[in-house]
Amino acid sequence: MSEEKKLFKVTIDNITVDVEPGTTILMAARKIGGDVVPPAMCFYSKLQGSGGKCRTCLVRVAAGSTADPRPMPKLVASCRTTVMDGMVVENITNPAVLEARKGVVEFLLLNHPLDCPVCDQAGECDLQDLSYEHGSQGTRYEFKRRTFERIDIGPYIQLHMTRCILCYRCVYTANQVAGNRDHGVLDRGDHAQIATYVEKALDSNMIGNVIDVCPVGALTDRTFRFKNRVWFTKPVDAHRNCSCCSGKVRLWMRGDDVLRVTARKDQWGEVEEWICNECRFEKKKVSDWVIEGNTKLDRHSVINAGHYTNVVKPKETFKDVMKGRDPKLLMDIHEVSQVNTVDLNVLPGPATAATFNGNPNATGTNVTDVKQGTGRNLAGTDTTNAH
Repeated sequence: MSEEKKLFKVTIDNITVDVEPGTTILMAARKIGGDVVPPAMCFYSKLQGSGGKCRTCLVRVAAGSTADPRPMPKLVASCRTTVMDGMVVENITNPAVLEARKGVVEFLLLNHPLDCPVCDQAGECDLQDLSYEHGSQGTRYEFKRRTFERIDIGPYIQLHMTRCILCYRCVYTANQVAGNRDHGVLDRGDHAQIATYVEKALDSNMIGNVIDVCPVGALTDRTFRFKNRVWFTKPVDAHRNCSCCSGKVRLWMRGDDVLRVTARKDQWGEVEEWICNECRFEKKKVSDWVIEGNTKLDRHSVINAGHYTNVVKPKETFKDVMKGRDPKLLMDIHEVSQVNTVDLNVLPGPATAATFNGNPNATGTNVTDVKQGTGRNLAGTDTTNAH
């Protein structure tokens, strides 16, 4: 009889979950789901060595473990920090974490161009979602932004390095999935860039997957560029018999036209199964595929509008985070003022507290607020006079 695995109890934003030893805080949070999951721009569970680059998943460890309940002195990257039994983690419940995350987002946007209206990634861009949820309204950066020329890497992929946030996902994908890494990070500091040596073409049969793992619009499909907006297309799951990959893909259609083909992604935006270049770039006819049906996703997206069937609403974790308490209204105007019970238009004078306290006909005596044509305000000099 095999011994039962020992599980660690970890509490994230007042929600306790049991996980196996060696699990990172981020994966433990994903097991809970909802708003307690830290955002991640560089971590990819299917790529070994990913994570620890962007720092968007910072959290505070308020108690290290049951054996050593001392808090960790600094915020830690949840994608690289493993849990301990009895660990207590603060994410959205800690203002310091949210403020630090706001600073990380500001740093990621230092050199990022404001070309969302012409970027093919718009509508499914992780950086857009991150900046909307955790970013600031403005920037304090006053220096000239770095820019790069667009590069065509092979016949199917275009690299727009100006948009890159150096998450390294594409480098790991080329190394671990495509089998040969012809590109990587060149130079250092603010000159660092993802590039190929003398712009050598990426010609591996699986290299198209670097497009799917890119969280921004740095790596784009040249066969789809500027053809359509993703929210105008209809995602459909399909498959075919392929000798190089599983053949399970997602077609993005407009009418009967297949505008692009991508791998299927899970609720965390990660590829479920890698696909080859033939399926991605060369099979653009409906007759090439066996259509399974409309894509079913359980995450909110602008693409969801009118496209998905059987959409499941994400789990609401607010009550669990607040230890069972319902959201509290700061003020219910209908209970406080009872404004709907009084017709302000029929009052001969200004409304006062007495108007809403049992005497709906009570009015004030301030002559400057009396309606035009009555009392001392015959000339109509009050603020209620439209002229």
